Amino acid sequence: MLKQIVTLTKKLINCPSISPYDAGCQDILIDHLIKLNFNIEIFNIKDTKNFWAYRHNNTDINIIDTLIFAGHTDIVPPGDIKKWKFNPFKATIKNNILYGRGSVDMKGALASMIIAATIFFKKYSKYYNGRLAFLITSDEEGTAINGTKKIIQKLIDRKEKLDYFILGEPTSKKILGDNIKNGRRGSLNIELIVKGTQGHVAYHKLANNPIHQIIPALNELLLIKWDEGNIFFPETSMQITHIISSIKNNINNIIPGDVLLKFNFRFNNEINYKNILNIFNKIIQKYIKNFNIKWNISGFPFLNLFQKNNLNKKNLINIVKKNIKLVNNIKPTIINDGGTSDARFLIKSKAQVIELGLINSTIHKINECVKVNDLYLLSKIYYNIIKDILLYN
Repeated sequence: MLKQIVTLTKKLINCPSISPYDAGCQDILIDHLIKLNFNIEIFNIKDTKNFWAYRHNNTDINIIDTLIFAGHTDIVPPGDIKKWKFNPFKATIKNNILYGRGSVDMKGALASMIIAATIFFKKYSKYYNGRLAFLITSDEEGTAINGTKKIIQKLIDRKEKLDYFILGEPTSKKILGDNIKNGRRGSLNIELIVKGTQGHVAYHKLANNPIHQIIPALNELLLIKWDEGNIFFPETSMQITHIISSIKNNINNIIPGDVLLKFNFRFNNEINYKNILNIFNKIIQKYIKNFNIKWNISGFPFLNLFQKNNLNKKNLINIVKKNIKLVNNIKPTIINDGGTSDARFLIKSKAQVIELGLINSTIHKINECVKVNDLYLLSKIYYNIIKDILLYN
């Protein structure tokens, strides 16, 4: 089992699938699923590749449960390749650690899912009661426009039965399985242009420096404690991601005429984005007279809790927790920190959605890597989840 997972993970890493380009990853996955007698539907949209694959027994599809593994084959760029210990697109194992871009986010999880399914159907091909499916995209790290967002809507529109999603994003912190997610914070992006008057630094009274204007406003914004968070979410945070003046060269004797700033707020369900915008605007207006603000929401906060009144469904959170404890002897926390994920689209199906994946300490970094044994443990957890959902009770 371990050899199969490592081999498949290495094949996927060796495909330089920088978002939204798939670079052959999905062909590799589809080949495995075809051998397992999965039905495959391709949904390629512009430069994004997507597929929906499923296998079920002869039971009426309307009455059986569907468990879906979801994920993405695209990755972020590797950065300066010279700083990597090994070629990021040539998977390398050193001291039982597998290095390569996408090893954690999330090609290792994809391989673990596929091999878990392989082992399950090899053992229980005639004795399961349900449907196992895969929803895979190549547009998660990028714009996320032509990937899961559109495919899940197609599935909803045609009334596909979607009951349980396991999304393989890297949710673990220090030990595999020590944290899972059943929600995500929202993401609010604000673009602020502060306008001043360009001039010579030696005659500053004849100019109006927009950088100087914004400093007291930034100081006040940075001192705000937006909320306390709650049991499922950390507190809301603000980060300044860009400060760019209109002076584009190295000349240092010009006061710029304007400055562009970009902010990102990761907000929980304790605060409404409208409240954030209102506070932000009031502070800017307090210090600055001439400015423009643009904003957009790239995701709203959500929390997926099991509805106790739904007697026909199994509790996915409990199933995941039980199998993490069984396989790796640890009780997971549920802390919904981190960035956005495709879970924000999956939740529209009204299915139970849980994110469970590898240790996230090296994602998007130079020398992204995963412990080889963690791939085995994750696949074993996935395998047990399949059994708990699809085997006859």
